[in-house]
Amino acid sequence: MKKIVIAAAIIAAAIIAAGAGAYWYTQHGTSSSASANPLLDYIPADTPVFSGQLKPFPLKNYLQSISGNYQQYSTDSLAELGALDSPMAKFFVSIYTQYMDGIKNPTQLLKTFGLPNEVEPFFYTLGVVPVLKTNVDQIDAFWAVLDKAEKDSGFTHEKRTLAGVDYRAYSLAEEGSTEKVDLLFAHKDGILTVTLSGTTIEPEVLEMAFGIKKPTQSLAASGMLKDIIKTHGFMEDSISFINHVEIVKAITSPDGNMLGKQLTQFMAEESQGEDPFAEIRTPECKAELTAIAANWPRTVAGLTAFSSTEKESHMAASFVVESKNQAILTALQKMRGYIPTHLADINSTIFSMGLGIDVNEVAPSLTAIWDDLQKPQLTCAPLAELQAELSQQSPAMLGMFTGMANGVKGVSLSLLDYKMSTQDQEPKLESLDALVSLTADNPSMLFNMVKPFAPMLAELQVADNGEPTDLSPLLMLPPEMNIKPMLAIKGQHLVVYSGDKGLALANKLAGEKPSANGLYSMSADYGKMFTPVLTLLELTGEPIPEELQMLKDYNMRVQMSFDVNKQGIVFGSVMNSKASEKK
Repeated sequence: MKKIVIAAAIIAAAIIAAGAGAYWYTQHGTSSSASANPLLDYIPADTPVFSGQLKPFPLKNYLQSISGNYQQYSTDSLAELGALDSPMAKFFVSIYTQYMDGIKNPTQLLKTFGLPNEVEPFFYTLGVVPVLKTNVDQIDAFWAVLDKAEKDSGFTHEKRTLAGVDYRAYSLAEEGSTEKVDLLFAHKDGILTVTLSGTTIEPEVLEMAFGIKKPTQSLAASGMLKDIIKTHGFMEDSISFINHVEIVKAITSPDGNMLGKQLTQFMAEESQGEDPFAEIRTPECKAELTAIAANWPRTVAGLTAFSSTEKESHMAASFVVESKNQAILTALQKMRGYIPTHLADINSTIFSMGLGIDVNEVAPSLTAIWDDLQKPQLTCAPLAELQAELSQQSPAMLGMFTGMANGVKGVSLSLLDYKMSTQDQEPKLESLDALVSLTADNPSMLFNMVKPFAPMLAELQVADNGEPTDLSPLLMLPPEMNIKPMLAIKGQHLVVYSGDKGLALANKLAGEKPSANGLYSMSADYGKMFTPVLTLLELTGEPIPEELQMLKDYNMRVQMSFDVNKQGIVFGSVMNSKASEKK
């Protein structure tokens, strides 16, 4: 089974990569509503997992904008992969190698795989069966990719037909195994379908996967995609979800949905008639797990911003763990602290990280969550056991430790600029612009509270009027480093800064009044972060590992965040990539 999973993952990754992450991202176009794509009529409403492009994704533009930044496997690494002794593994490596050979020339890559300039891929599951679909322009080109992989590996397919649809079947089962598992490729009405079939998979599932038969109730008719877009304010471009309700239904009921039926049949054969889900398929467990799933129904994802040209792509997405448990959401929201506004600008720093936490609310909020998890008293055996263990871990003691940081609202670190040079063939940090901040109700009082516990700070005085104190003598930094860290109180922020840019940002921070605006943020500009170091290494004549050399002039910025809103727990991501100017 491990080989089957690995093989399926590799082929899916190869084709998805050709779609350049298009499961999650697409452009803001002029297509009709979220349920207009006819492919949605063939996806059952009870699918546990779905990710789909509802409007065309500008694949060629996107690949052009990232091609110069794309991480390449070295020739040696690809050779090692190609040396694998399994024909199946060599088959997938050949497909991946063909993809890697074309990634630097997007036009050629699309031609090689037969893909159009704009694609509309879908991924979903029919129970446990994964299905990947995408439109293709030249199916003969895609078949040629598979033919080459067969020639390179000796791994061949069997031609089959189902209700007039021809398809290729590649056996993934181990030699001598009675278990039949095949990787399938089919083409119908301009759509390429990649899926799996096996001994326990019913023929009607395959008919549904190939677009021959429609489900009783489709995702298009369910209104779920429209609901997700409206609830979370996503763009009507691409939507993804994991349906917790359907997953719980499957493991608590032998015939509650397609997934449940398949799991029951598969597990019965694997466990010789014993039901491994028997412990949680009791009336008590079914009722309690269903109630939990209703409180945390889905994990959803969608775009909040997108644009793509040949020179630049910018995208922002949100991943939300939906919750209807207002007690827990309210408690988490009370813990939100302050993250400086400059951290929201992906272009403002080389690297930044901010933790927004209202220390005064940590203990009471965690206690409120802990109390909520203790009720009602659960009777389902596995859940009752977890609840009993949780009851022994009261967070009330946290109040003793958080008292030392009373009034703290957040901390942040921002690297703004730096320069490297050489001295006697040794690397030297020539300059550093950075800012570290701690936001609190009364930063001066907090600093004075900490001093008795840090003898090195005992003689240090910090003025309330914003005048800085030089930390160089305290830190014993050598003069040749040309770095002068300064400590100051700027408004409600205790800051340590270095360089003119650090000072300017510290002064700007002085005018910011703390508000509860987030929990966590991190961003990085890869090019600005690594290029100076790699340039310095080149000057010293030191050999640079190929993996690091790839990061030089890497023109990409990323940002990740974590927060809580009224709809649930939110994970945010932003990516900005510009085509490399290096020829």
